[in-house]
Amino acid sequence: MMSSIFFMPSISYMGEGSVKNLGGEINSRGLKKALIVTDKVLVDIGLIKSLTKVLEENKTEYVIYDETKPNPTVTNVNHGLKLLKENGCDFVISFGGGSPHDAAKGIALVATNGGDIKDYEGVDKSKHPQLPLMAINTTAGTASEMTRFCIITDEERHIKMAIVDKNVTPIIAVNDPELMVNMPKSLTAATGMDALTHAIEAYVSTIATPITDACAEKAIELISKNLRDAVADGKDMKARDNMAYAEYLAGMAFNNASLGYVHAMAHQLGGFYDLPHGVCNAILLPHVMRYNAQVSEERLKKVAILMGVNPHTLKERNPAELAIEEVVKLSKDIGIPSGIKELGAKEEDFVTLATNALKDACGFTNPKQATLEEIIAIYKSAM
Repeated sequence: MMSSIFFMPSISYMGEGSVKNLGGEINSRGLKKALIVTDKVLVDIGLIKSLTKVLEENKTEYVIYDETKPNPTVTNVNHGLKLLKENGCDFVISFGGGSPHDAAKGIALVATNGGDIKDYEGVDKSKHPQLPLMAINTTAGTASEMTRFCIITDEERHIKMAIVDKNVTPIIAVNDPELMVNMPKSLTAATGMDALTHAIEAYVSTIATPITDACAEKAIELISKNLRDAVADGKDMKARDNMAYAEYLAGMAFNNASLGYVHAMAHQLGGFYDLPHGVCNAILLPHVMRYNAQVSEERLKKVAILMGVNPHTLKERNPAELAIEEVVKLSKDIGIPSGIKELGAKEEDFVTLATNALKDACGFTNPKQATLEEIIAIYKSAM
């Protein structure tokens, strides 16, 4: 087996009330003033107070940047960076789901490396560690609170840039399910399917290892058993807690085994049409699984078992198709749209989308490398 490397935050807090541990971590590092990167919804509903109360009790100064868009942009990074510099902040706290985390990563990275966030598109383009970043998660899906992945939309090119860099990994990750109970059903569903996509793509990746396999397998099992309950009853703390662990495990898997064509293609839909990432992933996942089944049937057979398919049934039916059916059924049960046409995708855009998808770093570890025509065909099948 070839040598491998494993990335994750040095410290992660899990479980109910874990956000309260932040004060001690700030003090131990001698940090004084935080730029909080979040969005207006979390400020308006008052959830941000669960963080600011901790900071105020700890006598830590802060300023809030709440302009983050659902698909964070270059402009978000620039505006947040300006606010950070104007207020003399010496560290960053992201509070929310993948959007605030990614925006915060961009801000913290450029703060110490200079230039423009566009300069860091690709793999390990930075030279210096980012400004200290602590990530507090309020969704169970993206795992951006603990990964070296940062996705920023370039408004000029209408694409999502994949920045994969060890220097954007937060130093502290917090997954407190108490912060997740008020997530809307649609967001719970979309982020949960995002986590499932992370786990499955990492599991069939060309650089998967026994460590990432173990993380992916447990994530798939937990999501299959808990996502429906988390969507049905947001205050089901057992389901919420298990989904928090599941999304973190899926993050551990893809943070080190990387991803595949689901993400490479979903990034283009999100960047081109400004669509929700998790929903795009959920719709594309079964179609990419069917493409990957040409070379990954044994892996997808295990996915089917992890999702609850009786092993005896595998002798009667195509194992990969059974795995695909389980994914489609889960998506349907939690209200995910059935096709990208419902989201506004147009066939005349597929050449552009497919061309950009093949350039996306996430696709480099897909188990089978595709032609432009094959990517277009997958988009068409997902309509």
